[in-house]
Amino acid sequence: MDTKAKEAAREKGGLIPWRPSTETTRWQDEIERMFGSFLGSRLLPSWDGRRWLSMGLDISAPVVDLFDEKDEVVVKAELPGMAKDDIEIDISDHQLTVKGEKKKEEKIKEENYYCSERSYGSFMRVLDLPSEVQSDKVHASYKNGVLEIRLPKTEAAKKKEIKVKVE
Repeated sequence: MDTKAKEAAREKGGLIPWRPSTETTRWQDEIERMFGSFLGSRLLPSWDGRRWLSMGLDISAPVVDLFDEKDEVVVKAELPGMAKDDIEIDISDHQLTVKGEKKKEEKIKEENYYCSERSYGSFMRVLDLPSEVQSDKVHASYKNGVLEIRLPKTEAAKKKEIKVKVE
């Protein structure tokens, strides 16, 4: 809309539709790219859902709970859609490593997709263990997309309870 048309619309009390210029769109794309590389593109909101189709979502490190029970350290990790054979657990140097790969199960041509948001690929998560564990007695189970790892503590790492008599 040229300047004369805008002035005429203002005089008549009409509304002028706003359309982003290509310069504004280019500027917005540049800001999103800069923040995306700094924060990770999945943290930014998407104003245009179609952009996600071309970006593809990578699998991220699984979220975990790491807590202490009396004689064990327990780790629970969310790994939805994973096969138990594709998960690997390693313990060394007071660290627990959970890694694996989520594979795409079907072969569908990209041009047939309307939306593809499921994540595939490799991941790795390294956790510092809060105490010494007996690595030869570790037990892991996988059920309903949750991996549970139970790491028995060494005798030296088990806390001894001392009752204090309060008078």
